[in-house]
Amino acid sequence: MDNNSGIKPYVVGIDIGGQTTKMGIVDARGNVLAKNTVRTDTYDRVEPYLEDVKTGLTELIKEAGAEGLVRGIGVGAPNANYYTGEIANAVNISWSAKNGVTPFARLLSEKMDGMPVTITNDANAAAMGEMAYGAAKGMKDFIMITLGTGIGSGIVINGQMVYGHDGFAGELGHTCAVRGGRACNCGRNGCLETYCSAIGVARTAREWLETYPDEPTVLRGKIDITSKDVYEAAIGGDAFAKKIFDFTGRILGENIADFVAFSAPEAIVLFGGLARSGDLLRIPLEEAMNKNLLSIWKGKIKIVFSQLKESDAAILGASALAW
Repeated sequence: MDNNSGIKPYVVGIDIGGQTTKMGIVDARGNVLAKNTVRTDTYDRVEPYLEDVKTGLTELIKEAGAEGLVRGIGVGAPNANYYTGEIANAVNISWSAKNGVTPFARLLSEKMDGMPVTITNDANAAAMGEMAYGAAKGMKDFIMITLGTGIGSGIVINGQMVYGHDGFAGELGHTCAVRGGRACNCGRNGCLETYCSAIGVARTAREWLETYPDEPTVLRGKIDITSKDVYEAAIGGDAFAKKIFDFTGRILGENIADFVAFSAPEAIVLFGGLARSGDLLRIPLEEAMNKNLLSIWKGKIKIVFSQLKESDAAILGASALAW
């Protein structure tokens, strides 16, 4: 944060999801002063969507008493490129999927009378938020892993986000966890995302119910099993559900051991719905990670959970880009 932050002490954070877009005004301490949402999924074209975003932001800035005091806008979005400011073919965002490459940062800046706009993908934004306000504050080397519907990741080395030459570095969810394993939506097989995301946990449950028809579990007979169902069963003492978390944690831990060999992080920060399972996931994860680490890192790598308030985390992450 430079000396200009005293002149303009606020930034805007915008998190673009497939259904809704969350926006907030944030101060330097990570307090969200005002927030609101607009729909993402009701638009086939970006122009009317941006008009709604502009209206929402104008209302927010007025509500926070921040007219003339906002120094910039940070945006987190799927398939967003930090270098180009573009969102490219984000399949879960209708106006992006239909229009291909959208120069989003430039278009939003124009709508907001030239206010600076910085954009990156949602997982990188989460990592920036943890570094600015959360569990990674003060750290210069860490890996953020978001365990949601899919798996996202952000890699920070020497205090800098790793973007790669094209802006898309850090797709750890699409590293191969099991050779020749489950089919992934990306077109490959065995991706970490297919085993250790929320959808991956539910997929394991469905597969195992067929593979082990005689094992008793409260999950048997449930329709459309979710990771939440598996979590609630495990917390309730269901041995079958606990084994699913052991399996998931083991695969994640083994793969994290490989990630450590790449960047030697101080910590792995876990965020997202699946991370809320706590020790059910952390204990088998740490055991597998330490078993598979090179000896120089054994017992040195911390597994920590996000400290950001979940309802504000996406806004905070995006806002960190604007400082």
